[in-house]
Amino acid sequence: MTLGLFNKPVYDEIASTAKSFGDAMVKLGAKYKNVVVLDANAGRFLNLGGFARAFPDRYFNFGNAESNMIGAAAGFTIRGKIPFVCSFSMFITGRAWEQIRNAIAYPLLNVKFVGAFSGILCGEDGATYQALEDVALMRAIPNMKVACPSDSVETKQALEAMMNDYGPTYFRLNNTPVNNLHDDNHKFEFGRGHVYKPGTDVCIFSYGDTFHSSLGVAEMLERDGVSTMVVNLSSIAPLDENLVVECAKQASHVVTVEDHQITGGIGTAVAEVLSRDYPTKLTRLGMNGFGESGKPEDLYKKYRLDAVGIYEQIKALF
Repeated sequence: MTLGLFNKPVYDEIASTAKSFGDAMVKLGAKYKNVVVLDANAGRFLNLGGFARAFPDRYFNFGNAESNMIGAAAGFTIRGKIPFVCSFSMFITGRAWEQIRNAIAYPLLNVKFVGAFSGILCGEDGATYQALEDVALMRAIPNMKVACPSDSVETKQALEAMMNDYGPTYFRLNNTPVNNLHDDNHKFEFGRGHVYKPGTDVCIFSYGDTFHSSLGVAEMLERDGVSTMVVNLSSIAPLDENLVVECAKQASHVVTVEDHQITGGIGTAVAEVLSRDYPTKLTRLGMNGFGESGKPEDLYKKYRLDAVGIYEQIKALF
């Protein structure tokens, strides 16, 4: 094991969900002695230095060998450990998908997968690092839960929920600093969504960083006299199907927003529910193709995932 990866800080004081994850893992490791971390060179970007220093005998760096790391994780579970398997979202879900499906999900082993640099927000690293299909890949696997928290509070709560739940989970994290939207009264639960803001004209379903964008959109639409509901679907699988239908019934327009391909993501998940239980028109906003290298804020602007871009697309519906 080497700690050299953790010598340079990469975060501001405002916490990204990835930084919050690393901070919470230190407390989790102290509370649960059977927690181990398996890392594929993503420790610096998931803020795992604190865990590695506090528990050097429970931190294992596998280098760029995600597939081998999955096999090792299966072995750890047999010895009573709970492995948190960490890498960049693109590689943990893409490169190692077969091993995740066959070695973990099929035998229903208790392994937690953590992905950093999700969506186009990884910025300058470009299309080969921008995981835009990870939600689709993971939610399609039987027995797999998928979560993407919107802030530090949800990140910590989701970690506790993962510890109290048996079975594989994919935890999608982002590396851009965000403000907390929730306080300690908020409670993350698998299979439960949360209406953050009520409204009757438009219902926006979102998660992660685009949930923050969606709240900015709601402010803009409200100034135009458009009553806007914003719903946090941070538990992507299982999805809160009852809430999706209930919210769709209350609004004239239903929109999904995500930093992911519109195929296979939350837009598809919501469409599956509504087509069965409450057929209605749905507008899916997200990526429709590969991204490119650039500053995160510039990419969100170009691909119309910032508040202004989303606002313009929704306003065109009226």
